[in-house]
Amino acid sequence: MEKGEFLPLDLWKQVRNKFAFVDADPQLGKRLFFDNSGGSLRLLAAIDAKMELDLIPDCPERYHERADLLNAVIQKGTNDILRVILGAKDGALMTEMTASQTIFQGISTILENVEGTNAVTSNVEHPSAYDALKFYCQKNNREFRVAEANPLTGFVEPEKVAALVDENTIVVSIMASSNISGNIMDLENIVKLVRAKNPDVYIISDAVQHVPHGLMDVDKLKLDFVNFAPYKFMASRGIGVAYVSDRMCKLPHHKLLGKGDEVWELGTPTPSLFASISAVVDYVCWIGEHFVNVSDRRELFSEGMKRIALQERALMNYTVEGLRKIEGVTLFLDNNDLERKDFIIAIDINGKDLTECVKEYQRRGVTVYERVNTSIYSKRIVEALNFEGAIRVSPLHCHTCEEIDEFLRITAEIAAL
Repeated sequence: MEKGEFLPLDLWKQVRNKFAFVDADPQLGKRLFFDNSGGSLRLLAAIDAKMELDLIPDCPERYHERADLLNAVIQKGTNDILRVILGAKDGALMTEMTASQTIFQGISTILENVEGTNAVTSNVEHPSAYDALKFYCQKNNREFRVAEANPLTGFVEPEKVAALVDENTIVVSIMASSNISGNIMDLENIVKLVRAKNPDVYIISDAVQHVPHGLMDVDKLKLDFVNFAPYKFMASRGIGVAYVSDRMCKLPHHKLLGKGDEVWELGTPTPSLFASISAVVDYVCWIGEHFVNVSDRRELFSEGMKRIALQERALMNYTVEGLRKIEGVTLFLDNNDLERKDFIIAIDINGKDLTECVKEYQRRGVTVYERVNTSIYSKRIVEALNFEGAIRVSPLHCHTCEEIDEFLRITAEIAAL
């Protein structure tokens, strides 16, 4: 299955009908939305669940009947995030308005409260993780160490990360997958080699790009912190979430003084946002139910994510094979091992101005995005991979081969201009 497996046709048709505006913008008309790495297509059930609860005025921090119902929604959402999506048996939930805020808070908590002299990351991390680590290293007089990704493959090699770790390393921060190349990092071996050198080091991972495409298991990986953004996983904007390990919860952190160590929230949680996330979990479990006969929610979710990953891998293989045949198109970090890649493809077209190419795609009804070295979000990363920029193409599992064909046809037209 290294090249994927499509969902059965009848199931795929049901899947597609569960999303809003798959093939058209409500104001701008027909289009292909291939920018899901920037914010995915929305699951209708996730938005409906949010809207329904947003209409209710009651506060969950009360003791009346509606408060109990709202608290049940929050508890289900918390369980879905920690136990079902991330596979954590213990630990606590951190929420902020964005995933970037969670990783800033997580890194500051560690670097301002744990003894040591240095911290380690890679040169292809998202700015929210890279900049947070560098900022708090500078603030707390810690050495900031950076492992360089292999520019030929785009992967952060475990040995290079471990080589920078010593008995004084406080924290290691390595992303789960790249938001530009789609490369899935070898977290299992990174953690294994890092902990062999320093068993007490805190290890955190930005999983914003990976969670929508593949399964995370924080217990198996023995991670201390993992974050993701629900709006990139078919749910609502307005919340970023993170798993925090039990030992990390014991570090001083922002909370009301009378509350337990497991509490990271300040103020009243928003039940509707938890409901939106649970609706996504319900959807993934629904896919899983078509392939396995189990009742455990994590097992159903795991099977659902497996089928989503296989569907996306099949679509990605179809896309890559088509792009390779178009004269003038370069696939950056092209790799036949699609099992190590999420559905994100980086391309160049004849050395053309990438921003103008993206605008031309838009004129022809395709939404993609460029990641270039003039952007603070991309400069360090693309230059680390030895290119000036790329057009990022990121469809979703609900797309079709016919839509990929349309994208390939338009790409060939732009390449021929």
